[in-house]
Amino acid sequence: MTKYLRIINLVIVCLAVGYLSSKVTQASVESWYPLIKKPFFNPPNWVFAPVWTLLFVLMGISGGLIWNQMATKMPLVKKGMLFFIIQLVLNALWSYIFFGLHNFLLAFVEIILLWLMIYETYFVFKQIDKKAAYLLIPYLVWVGFATVLTGSIFWLNR
Repeated sequence: MTKYLRIINLVIVCLAVGYLSSKVTQASVESWYPLIKKPFFNPPNWVFAPVWTLLFVLMGISGGLIWNQMATKMPLVKKGMLFFIIQLVLNALWSYIFFGLHNFLLAFVEIILLWLMIYETYFVFKQIDKKAAYLLIPYLVWVGFATVLTGSIFWLNR
């Protein structure tokens, strides 16, 4: 597989995870989500889709750049890709917990774990390819913001 095909494949996988997660989210955004208490800094709903689309594309490019290093840095790349897959699963799981189960406390705990796994992924990626790691910084920042938002929603609706 060519290096560009690896990147394209991972972008597609990340976007697919985002799309599937949005299916859980979509019904809730139109039904119960408008009724819960949210903090003053909660962005309007229309912000989330373009931000997440961009983040999933950046994630896919980042992961593809790392995957392309498999031949030269195999043990570290395997570790980084394992972390990448774990954080991607945790990302999808958050949507199910928050929007599917409406469990704000569990979603808050889970998003903290997600942020930590993204950080670990960033740390390993940085040892392999700094550009790939830097592509994860917007994701780290956004999930950090989402962590504060999730914690605030939990607090306001307890």
